[in-house]
Amino acid sequence: MSVALLLSLAGLALIDSTSIGTLFIPVWLLLAPGPVSGRRVLTYLGTIAGFYFLVGLALFFGGSGLADVLGGALDNPPVIWAQLVFGVALLLVSFRYDGKRGAGTGRVLRWRDRVTAGDSSGRWLVGLALFAALAEVATMLPYLGALGLLSTSGLDMPAVVALLGGYCLVMVLPAVVLLGARLAWPRLVEPVLARLNAWIVRSSGSMLGWVLGIAGFLIARDAAVRLGLFEMLANR
Repeated sequence: MSVALLLSLAGLALIDSTSIGTLFIPVWLLLAPGPVSGRRVLTYLGTIAGFYFLVGLALFFGGSGLADVLGGALDNPPVIWAQLVFGVALLLVSFRYDGKRGAGTGRVLRWRDRVTAGDSSGRWLVGLALFAALAEVATMLPYLGALGLLSTSGLDMPAVVALLGGYCLVMVLPAVVLLGARLAWPRLVEPVLARLNAWIVRSSGSMLGWVLGIAGFLIARDAAVRLGLFEMLANR
């Protein structure tokens, strides 16, 4: 288990921590009128982290079975070059999202209306977490990138399960920190949450670009390392 792999996974998890399900909705829950219930917010975060973990296990071990059938084809240079091209393509596409067109803002506002209109019961929060996670399955590029890194790491099953669990914990850690700060210092943290909410609405159009760009960079970097491109450049 290399330090580079751990740093890449941590970076992707922190990118995932800025999605609608892992940051936006928790911020809106913490800004809701009345006293904040730590148990309810943790129920929401635990549900979304658990969902990601189970989906990750299913995708990883399903993909591992496919890799066994392919007989190591995923380690062939043409496949790794395809991974490099895919990562670079994501990086280039990310520059199309500059945030000036307001793309995504309407979707974010609809999510905020849905959250603030709910009753915040435990059952409703679990349903909200599952709905948010399902809505993001098709766009969980950082998580898919992390699964790709794990699939080529050669680690055994216990290590992969532990890393997936750690990934999901890091993914919800910023929201947990905000919850703790909100409970400990409500008067100090409420203005910070209000500014964060304003930034979320204002910057939602460009955040997809950042997600695509960083995920593309990490995926391309992994392919470049496996191809030995950095060593080739260093030896010139």
